[in-house]
Amino acid sequence: MANNKKHMENLLDDYLKGKEIWRIFRIIAEFVDGVEKLSDIEPAISIFGSARAKPDHPHYKATVELANKLASKGYAIMTGGGGGIMEAANRGAKEAGGRSVGLNIELPFEQQANQYITTYLEFRYFFVRKVMFLKYSSAIVLIPGGFGTLDEFFETMTLIQTERTNPVPVYVYGVDFWKGLFDWLKGSVLDGKYISPRDMNLFKLTDDIDEIVEEIHYALRAR
Repeated sequence: MANNKKHMENLLDDYLKGKEIWRIFRIIAEFVDGVEKLSDIEPAISIFGSARAKPDHPHYKATVELANKLASKGYAIMTGGGGGIMEAANRGAKEAGGRSVGLNIELPFEQQANQYITTYLEFRYFFVRKVMFLKYSSAIVLIPGGFGTLDEFFETMTLIQTERTNPVPVYVYGVDFWKGLFDWLKGSVLDGKYISPRDMNLFKLTDDIDEIVEEIHYALRAR
């Protein structure tokens, strides 16, 4: 009985090790596919925001306008490829005749690819997808959203702050929506000396779409 149990444990061990090895190959394949499809992309602006915003929502309309104006200046627009704000950004880019990139993620709900994508990639792993966003983004704009949008904001801030990625212009649209969070950052976090004053300058909060477009265009031309 003991020998049978040991044999079964060894078989299970081998099975799990095999699964882990295949998972590594799948991760590598996602990196290779991403680099292959995005390596020739023109300067791209990533736009993050809620998957739940409807076409009649002011943030959806503002995002269509923003992406349209950026694409008209020759920038590719890159999103998570789903609905809501992502759809709005891809829509604005496509309607302007620009390159509209969607980096979709496999999820059990919410994430169906939108119809305005011209360059499409699908990922199983969030961290691979994040690497692609940060590697190929020349600027980032955050529109109001939920946990995913907050995650993109803090991940971007962490990597820029720690100099693990090249600094890029980061704009946060929607003063009323973000004000409470940034008041807390200035108060509890900055006053508690958990971040430095210069960290609050890594992004800009605004309600002005034209300001975002012009300042990104100026910054990228200056490079």
